[in-house]
Amino acid sequence: MKSINVLLPMLFLLMAGCVENKHSTNDLITVDVTAKYPYKELILQDFMDVEYIPLETTDEFLCQGNIWAVGKNVIVATNFNFSGDIFLFDRKGRALKKINRKGQGNEEYALFNRIVLDEEKEEIFVNDISKKILVYDLEGNFKRKISWKGDLLPFEMYNFDQENLICRDHFHNNTGQSFLLLSKQDGRITKEIQIPFEKKKSIVVWSQDRKMTYHPQTSHPIMPYFNDYVLTEYSADTLYSYSPDHALKPFIARVPSCQSMNPEVFLIPSLLTDRYFFMEALEKTIEFSSIDLLYDKQEKALFRYRAYNSDYVNKKEAFLKSKPLNGKIPSCQFLEASDLIRDYKGGKLKDKLKEVAATLEEDDNPVIMLIKHRMR
Repeated sequence: MKSINVLLPMLFLLMAGCVENKHSTNDLITVDVTAKYPYKELILQDFMDVEYIPLETTDEFLCQGNIWAVGKNVIVATNFNFSGDIFLFDRKGRALKKINRKGQGNEEYALFNRIVLDEEKEEIFVNDISKKILVYDLEGNFKRKISWKGDLLPFEMYNFDQENLICRDHFHNNTGQSFLLLSKQDGRITKEIQIPFEKKKSIVVWSQDRKMTYHPQTSHPIMPYFNDYVLTEYSADTLYSYSPDHALKPFIARVPSCQSMNPEVFLIPSLLTDRYFFMEALEKTIEFSSIDLLYDKQEKALFRYRAYNSDYVNKKEAFLKSKPLNGKIPSCQFLEASDLIRDYKGGKLKDKLKEVAATLEEDDNPVIMLIKHRMR
């Protein structure tokens, strides 16, 4: 991919002084990834809506709850064992369709690393590891194949608009731009998103013999944020938001520069709300030690944090680093039926989660927990 024009850093410095974000009237915030901050405790349900969806269990629908997409009417899920099964549920968790097009044929996938739902066009995009995306309708019928050439490895991927997917190039020798728009029809790169940086950095850690790589457990370089996307270029000292009209704006800055640190400490967003920015300062070592950070836009202050799920009787920390789904559902995770039954019998649950757990059996599919922006 092309390297960035040297004039762009000056342009973005000017932009930083006039940032406009419809979710905040605050100026661009700066996070010191080496500083010590006081703790703040939060209750998840005080600022987010939580929905629990038990996935229907049948002989054909034995699903481990790896959720790829949640639309208005459809949930797309798979197992973690690369069986090739793609499960479609409705928004109440009722089983709709099981698709399996795994194979070596021209209309089949070998091993996928991402599934994208375009509910408006009733299509799913299955990103195969063999440099192609297979497109199917919601009945599993093949529609088209999208291929690309060259050293490009789209990994993180979301439905950007009617014509494009927004992707991140995961190719390990990439020395240029990471983010791009990819045509849903033919795989053309319709736009490279130009983010200024000095020298290319990678979050991947190689073993000494260069035979093994280490990745952090949670890292989401593309994060839907209401109608926009927050893009984390590990080589840059600023996180940017990218809007449907293709405007790129500084979102969060960090100090000291990742270019000056050894090992580097990356600033990774975890969950973004209209008031709180949950982040992680992640050190680039094999252990990937991290510090959880929170910026409160109302108080205009930074904290370390602990967030709790109030559907448990005792304090149970809420996990806020799950794979973001879309602009309305920034976090999704699965809860094992057996764990919920145990906690229900132990008197550890209350409210909505208690009601759901009371209906479960040991061998049921997981319950999906959606963390949603509160509609105001």
